[in-house]
Amino acid sequence: MAYEHGINIRENQTSVTPPVQNIGGVLVVAGVAPIHLAADPYAVTNVPILANTFGEAESKLGYSENYSKYTICEAMYAALQFASVGPVVFINVLDPTVHKTAVTDAALVISKGAAVINDEGVLLSTVKIKSSDGTKTFVKDVDYTISFNAADKPAITVLTGGTIGSASAAKVTYDKVDATKVTKADIIGGYDNASGKYKGLELLQQVYPRLGVIPGLLIAPGFSQYPDVYAVMVAKVQKINGSFNADIAADVDSTTVAKYEDVPTWKNDNGYTNSRSVALWPKVKVGTKVFHASSIYAASLKALDATTEDVPAKSPSNKTVAISGTCLANGTEVYLDPVQANYLNGQGIVTFINWGGWRVWGNNTAAYPGTTDPKDRYINLRRVMNWWGNSFVVTFWNDVDDLTSTRLIESIVDSENIRANGLVAAGYIAGASIEFREEDNPQNDILNGKIQFLTKIGGYTPAEQIVNTLEFDPTFMVNSLFGGA
Repeated sequence: MAYEHGINIRENQTSVTPPVQNIGGVLVVAGVAPIHLAADPYAVTNVPILANTFGEAESKLGYSENYSKYTICEAMYAALQFASVGPVVFINVLDPTVHKTAVTDAALVISKGAAVINDEGVLLSTVKIKSSDGTKTFVKDVDYTISFNAADKPAITVLTGGTIGSASAAKVTYDKVDATKVTKADIIGGYDNASGKYKGLELLQQVYPRLGVIPGLLIAPGFSQYPDVYAVMVAKVQKINGSFNADIAADVDSTTVAKYEDVPTWKNDNGYTNSRSVALWPKVKVGTKVFHASSIYAASLKALDATTEDVPAKSPSNKTVAISGTCLANGTEVYLDPVQANYLNGQGIVTFINWGGWRVWGNNTAAYPGTTDPKDRYINLRRVMNWWGNSFVVTFWNDVDDLTSTRLIESIVDSENIRANGLVAAGYIAGASIEFREEDNPQNDILNGKIQFLTKIGGYTPAEQIVNTLEFDPTFMVNSLFGGA
């Protein structure tokens, strides 16, 4: 051993583990995208796609304002344009090899060296142009170029020197995507044992392993109003990858439910009563665009989280949202006053009211009034519980398989209590603490490699009702008449 004389400096490993930056509230959208407009139409089916900006999402998935066909686009616009929050994960189920229609030898009019295929959904890579008599097949980039114009229709330009020449007519064959062929079964999806591939909502299990972000809220606008889709959504957001939990926002069908007083019956009859879900009615308008309520609600929720460092501490209720109105699926406008909206809230339904500006209105999950447990009743508390658990998983994952020592236990306890103190100081929670208790950790469990902690979290319930009792006091009037105080 070397002879030491003077001062030596050593460093120990940090005993307190800093929390991992948890993008735990990421929005996941399942639905149909106009993939014929995507950079690679054949690479974005049944695979989770992450986008941080609207331009990125449009490039990867395409964008169309035909929201009735392309349901992903309304959520894309709502989150990345309307609310300007991201990232968002998209799961498109439109398969260009399955959900398509073939068009053969359609007439193509050529005028002044240009032509347009006046059809929607055309897959450019499938376009084949022949002479009007069918004897010659023209070659792309030799005889012509093709690209989408501003109306998303394939525009063809005849190249000088090519063999099309001055022809005024041709025939065109192509495939076009057909969104009407997408069914609820495509959204529900599943796991294909033969191919080893995940489809539809089953892809929620692939979000974190592929993209490194944790699902926090799942929506499927245009499909979540179907009870079987809702049931699968609820099932898939629990124990994602065996560890994570998320919530869903689901739409009550405003096609069949036209009156607010009928919404609770529809909700209960169709089983929209899970604490992991929020039920919304009716639809929402932004200018001339009509959205499913889940798309706007999800976007506004993520915008709200951005004000609290991504900690989902606040209730979404009574937060202003820049919509133009609410309506039914047929466009009939709906205006609820607070009494009517409160009736829906009391039945576990979130809606919107125009009260000094349009606002999200409702604190309760769909489980209310069937459950009154605060953590399952209130939206913000349910989300805090999910967020806390998800954060714990990603923060301490590296400690799995470490030695079961006092150092490990103290590190976890100290780290979590420090985090709790920071959240209390920020005003996000009322308090929290973590313990490692002997009664929760019998010797046999410890010898089998299992240790257990107890965390108590005190989130804030929303001040849903503020009461001010008014009382007439005649003494003020009498005193004023006689100069009294």
